[in-house]
Amino acid sequence: MTTIGFIGAGNMGEALIRGLVGGKVVRPADLWISEPDAARRSRLTRGYRVRAAADNGDLARRCGVIVLAVKPQLIGGVLAEIAPHAGRGKLVVSIAAGVMLATLEKALKARLVRTMPNTPALVGEGATAIAWGRGATAADKRLVGRLFGAVGTTVEVPEALMDAVTGLSGSGPAYVFTVIQALADGGVQAGLPRATALQLAAQTTLGAAQMVLATGAHPHQLRDQVASPGGTTIRGIAELEERGVPGALMAAVRAAAARSRELSGK
Repeated sequence: MTTIGFIGAGNMGEALIRGLVGGKVVRPADLWISEPDAARRSRLTRGYRVRAAADNGDLARRCGVIVLAVKPQLIGGVLAEIAPHAGRGKLVVSIAAGVMLATLEKALKARLVRTMPNTPALVGEGATAIAWGRGATAADKRLVGRLFGAVGTTVEVPEALMDAVTGLSGSGPAYVFTVIQALADGGVQAGLPRATALQLAAQTTLGAAQMVLATGAHPHQLRDQVASPGGTTIRGIAELEERGVPGALMAAVRAAAARSRELSGK
């Protein structure tokens, strides 16, 4: 495994580091960070035994794989700093939301990959979409699959679909949190203690998601297995349909995808 450097070690960067170290995908000695927050830098180097670079250019010089884990508004300065050290022998992996491959290609000569992970990567259950950029090799694809597979599941998409990914899996955890909160509130209205209602709502959501993934069955099929004729579930489903919940969730994905396009300047 080559050396991997993280420019920016915020929540998502740390999630990837935790997955790589915890899953023994990469040796801590092969991981580098460039992080301006001294307290955070110290905590990460002590906690994960990774190494700290002097600055972004130093990290790019040392590492074969460079992960851009910075806010989009900072990307221009970062690219200028690493460009002298990011030639064709390097692989640059961007997790900067909304930063297009064309922007990276203008600044760097390196092989490029754009990714969109989501926040459940923090607990090892992330969903990461990957769009391959200029020069990415079969070996690069295997490596990136291992990196993001350490914190969840991965899918490959054309870059043109990254805005749709942002609207669905990028923003989706917030929609699911809203659903969990609403389910718990309903449980409280029905008489359950708050803590019990929240635990049941969260576990029910988790279990239902795992059933979809494990069985491969269509959600409608699984839903029909729960909804007995004339029973409690079908009455609840009727309320969801009447109040437009499915349509509202679809609209939320479309709205977030549209906003992603706006932020990307499309």
